[in-house]
Amino acid sequence: MTDNFDNRNPTAMSSFHKTLIASGLMLATGGSAAADTLSGKDQRDTLEQLTVTGTRELRPSSEQAESLSVVGYEALQTISAIHPSQALATVPGAFINRGNGQESLIALRSPVLTGAGSCGAFAITQDGIPVRGTGFCNVNQLFDTSFEQAGRIEVLRGPGTVLYGSDAQHGVINVLSAAPVDGRESSAVIEAGANDYQRIKLDHSSGDSEGGMRIGFSGARDGGYKDDSGFDQQKMQMRLDGSWADWSVRTLVNLNNLNQETAGYVIGKDAYKDKDRKRENPNPEAFRDSQSARAQIQLTRTLENGNQLQVTPYVRYTDMEFLMHFLPGTPLEQNGQKGVGVQTALRHGDESLQFISGIDLEYTAGWLKQSQDGGFSVFPAGKHYDYSVDAAVVAAFTQAELQFSQATTGKLGARGEYLRYEYDNHMIGGDTKDNGDICVSGFTGAIGCRYSRPDDRSDDFANLSINASLIHAFTDDMSGSLRLAHGFRAPQATELYRLQNGQTVAELDSESIDSLEASLRQTSESFRYSLTAFYMEKSDVVFQSSERLNLSDGESRHFGLEYEWQWMLADNWQLGAAGTFARHQYTNNVSAPGSGLIMSDGNDIDTAPRAMHNVNLSWQASESTQVALQWQYIGDYYTDIENEHRYEGHDLIHLRAQQALGANTTLGLRVENLADVDYAERADYSSLGGGDRYFIGEPRSVYADLRFRF
Repeated sequence: MTDNFDNRNPTAMSSFHKTLIASGLMLATGGSAAADTLSGKDQRDTLEQLTVTGTRELRPSSEQAESLSVVGYEALQTISAIHPSQALATVPGAFINRGNGQESLIALRSPVLTGAGSCGAFAITQDGIPVRGTGFCNVNQLFDTSFEQAGRIEVLRGPGTVLYGSDAQHGVINVLSAAPVDGRESSAVIEAGANDYQRIKLDHSSGDSEGGMRIGFSGARDGGYKDDSGFDQQKMQMRLDGSWADWSVRTLVNLNNLNQETAGYVIGKDAYKDKDRKRENPNPEAFRDSQSARAQIQLTRTLENGNQLQVTPYVRYTDMEFLMHFLPGTPLEQNGQKGVGVQTALRHGDESLQFISGIDLEYTAGWLKQSQDGGFSVFPAGKHYDYSVDAAVVAAFTQAELQFSQATTGKLGARGEYLRYEYDNHMIGGDTKDNGDICVSGFTGAIGCRYSRPDDRSDDFANLSINASLIHAFTDDMSGSLRLAHGFRAPQATELYRLQNGQTVAELDSESIDSLEASLRQTSESFRYSLTAFYMEKSDVVFQSSERLNLSDGESRHFGLEYEWQWMLADNWQLGAAGTFARHQYTNNVSAPGSGLIMSDGNDIDTAPRAMHNVNLSWQASESTQVALQWQYIGDYYTDIENEHRYEGHDLIHLRAQQALGANTTLGLRVENLADVDYAERADYSSLGGGDRYFIGEPRSVYADLRFRF
């Protein structure tokens, strides 16, 4: 790995960066130990899943109509994910395209979505609080979560409940912190592996029945498989549980620093199969630096009348700088945001009719700058954008839960949300250079710069989401549910104010989605399964083509079948599987600025495999030895809107093993891509970008870790 971090900026080792490292070293006397390997009985106990994401309180999945998947603590410890895609690979309907370093693109009961607003389709939360402000998401924001130190990760597939508004259109990924222990525990994990990968994780926790604390640090360095790539990343998470007066208090603080050297697409048909090109990096100058800090305090109190009140104030800060290697001229983007907010929830009612109601408030001040040194044709040198946006969100929700009978429960809820943007342009308006000069295309003679800046303006969006569901218990261990949901996604600030191709105003409405799903679930002592059929339609969709054109007024249809099951074959054998059969289609011909209609009606949306499957076999060979084998299948998919180019898909096998060396020491071994398959983490097609292009998957890679408990 190069030392470009410091060469690029002498202050790259910021005080923020140093604080994280220093705090981590303070934990050197104790950190998060590896979990003990599960006994057969312990494994059976995990078959009944409890989740918090759909309701903000811990409830069995069988009592909820939403499609919820859990990646538990033991699984996270075994996977020891370097990238979020590894942690979420077992979730049905999830397809996380791993970019370079810690970058990613997300699919969740959807195609992989790209473009400025695509991340607004998914709520990425840490203990229920979104990691970015409404309207200011980032497609790579999974790296802001502390998935390395998580107690578990819960994924809600499909539109969020009334507890979520904009940015939960296709689902929620909720990374949950581990609770403090009852007693005292300290541990450390040291990892090393392919491409000079190194990581240390430290954790210390202490507590009792009244509460406790947990503090963890993760510091990683990756030399990068591609030339001139790699990353340094440090994360710290602090959690304090206790009480104050009549309130139960849970405080969580997250700090994150990322310094990354970025590798771009490798261009050429089937380039991922060419061993001489696998380490190729056409953008050795690219980088991404990002810092974030968040704090939240969850206050819970039972009132005199028996009602329960929950209030969670929070603050957020992010700052990011990266080279946009995927654009002509490789401009530099700088952006950031500061925000405050509060979530509230009041639970009231009786045994037969219960309500949850609340008001959520949020304010975010965001800013963005884009510039490049050299210019050509319609891509001018100098500043392209320099603006700030203040965003305010007010939302109110209520949901009723009616117990029709001992076996049947119905739910009906609604959420109203109002979002207002105040946009301030700090440059000359229009599609000129920053000094007012006109751009002229050297290819067509057309007048106007690629980048266009609207004048100061305000925009507001009012949206309503509705959820209705019915849950019926057929037997003590089998239940079925039917759920209807209407969700939305307000336009992101970058979609409205970062215009291109001569636009002066972005006439965008909120995207809307209508969803119907039916599920069947059963949990027994040795077997658990869930089966979900879904159908969704979206309107007013904003797509982005591979040529980075915003395609407006889109419509799409999404339908399929998701399954998830877990089977205890014997006390020491466990078999699990999860997967999806789905279609994601355009249902109209989308329009591109200046180029008319694209004949897309009936086509598959690009980067939307029709089949994805995952099978995991776990063997507890002895009390001290555990082995796990994972098969991961990604079906073929189209890489362009016109469905003229395709990626053939791939199969991967991963092997993971843990061996206890003593009461307090465990050795772990992971072999990723055991069969050394040639594959692409992401395949794409761009007529302007050279045709077929790929983020190339890594060959067989070996990692080892040593875990100590003190």
